Amino acid sequence: MKVAELSNPVKSDWFEDQGLRLDASPYVAGSMKTKKLLEQLPRTQPLASLTAGHNGGIFNGPMFRRIYLTDPEHSVPFLGTKDMMAADLTGLPRLRKSDAESPALAYLQLKPGMTLISCSGFNAGRRAYVRPDMSDCWSSQDTLKVEPDPEKIKSGYLYAFLLSKFGESLVRGSVYGSAVKHIEPHHIAGLPVPRLGTKLEGQIHDLVEECARLRAEFQSSSVSATKDLFTSVGRPELIDVRWHQQERDLGFEVPSVGATSLRALNFAPKARQLLEELGSVPSVKLGEVCSGGQLSRGTRFNRVESNPQHGVQLINQRQSFWLRPEGRWIGTANTPSEVFAQDETILIAARGTLGENEVYCRPILVTGSWLKYAYSEDFLRVGSGDPEVSGAYLFAFFRSEAAFRVLRSLSTGGKQQDIHETLRAEIPVPLASLADRKRIAATVRHAYKCRDEADALEDQALALLTTAIEEAAG
Repeated sequence: MKVAELSNPVKSDWFEDQGLRLDASPYVAGSMKTKKLLEQLPRTQPLASLTAGHNGGIFNGPMFRRIYLTDPEHSVPFLGTKDMMAADLTGLPRLRKSDAESPALAYLQLKPGMTLISCSGFNAGRRAYVRPDMSDCWSSQDTLKVEPDPEKIKSGYLYAFLLSKFGESLVRGSVYGSAVKHIEPHHIAGLPVPRLGTKLEGQIHDLVEECARLRAEFQSSSVSATKDLFTSVGRPELIDVRWHQQERDLGFEVPSVGATSLRALNFAPKARQLLEELGSVPSVKLGEVCSGGQLSRGTRFNRVESNPQHGVQLINQRQSFWLRPEGRWIGTANTPSEVFAQDETILIAARGTLGENEVYCRPILVTGSWLKYAYSEDFLRVGSGDPEVSGAYLFAFFRSEAAFRVLRSLSTGGKQQDIHETLRAEIPVPLASLADRKRIAATVRHAYKCRDEADALEDQALALLTTAIEEAAG
């Protein structure tokens, strides 16, 4: 629970500034404190005076009937409030193209340099930057678009301010509602944006733009590695399996069933066909690759709340797929070492439901800066025990649609699904030549190096902005 600070009490004139709002949010979330701080700067401008485009440059969109398709020729990627936080945009739901390009929705197409703000739901107020590779995406009505006027302000600088602790408190303080949080364009139109001079703003902008370029490079390199793997093993048709365009498994016969499983999903013909195709090329069973490594769920443990100075950030399934995780901080004293991951361990979301847009059975690779985090027991940990089959190579396989569909077919459980312990060890992993494996692994490692560099540049931009504002206000 947040309370007002005794050193910075809520004052009566603040109520008038906030339109006589009587809910606590803008007063204890730091919004008013930030506004008073920014008033001390030599120059600020209202956000609405720095934007241009549809509805003045700050807009969301209408509610509309969403019709999803799977054929890329007749659909466009569709970004929701959770998807805008994702590091890898592969597998986004796809909106019918004729609807997206209609006059009613055409303006919801994203433009590089926009700032996205989630404006509805429990997590209203999150921000994201539109990267170059997101220009073919449309966004939902639950996402505010802030389109900067390039003649008045640089897009990277504006995003850095909105992402900073100052922008955080201002945006969060604009949230209305109780059960369902909400932000409308006019709620943030008057946010004061500090002007720090052309040189510094340009420097911050360049850092954010390079960050966006590197994140786009992370995306393209990851996709390229997967394509390279299937091409190298002679199965290019598995790059795009078009799962939903195949006939449904409405009825089939299984010649023999053992004690391992009686669930029809585990014998689904479409998944069996994928397994046969994966095993028709030189391959090795996952259980053999992980012999001497790891192929198991994480350990359960007691969580003790802590602060960043004395704890470690615990990452759960949903947040592990975000650009920057926001996991809770837990104490390290009683935290077992098993919650950490070895370099190039693949973590597969192993608990969830079979919803098409759920993260269940999607993988991440733990390497670089992400080795510092702890990970919940809900992940299936895949660690290679074969020095000739690296974790980076395995990741290029597991991030594919083919591997995802195979993993889903091995589900067991009731409401919450899990990946069958015996069947998962039987998954055939296609083996390219050793030279190809090294090249594919190098591409994946390059992707994750780009991601780490992007995070460092974003931190540098925020540090520059924060220091400049605090010094100017001091």
